[in-house]
Amino acid sequence: MFNVYVLKSLKSRKRYIGFTSKSPDKRLSEHNEGTSQWTKQHKPLQLLHLESFDSKKEALKREQFLKSGQGRKWLDENVDIA
Repeated sequence: MFNVYVLKSLKSRKRYIGFTSKSPDKRLSEHNEGTSQWTKQHKPLQLLHLESFDSKKEALKREQFLKSGQGRKWLDENVDIA
């Protein structure tokens, strides 16, 4: 199982989009511990959105979409960042 996730920084209110084969809770914990350069500067983080896929290829394709202009627009319209 592969997951695409969107995190929200409670500090800067910005979004972070990522992909993992780990459990979403484990990955969120790693981000909040500061294992990633970007998330280290923007923690604490909370999980905003999660999608699961059977294949790595599908998950990576969705991650890239969410990072695109159309994907950011989709997130703005469908995922509440409040």
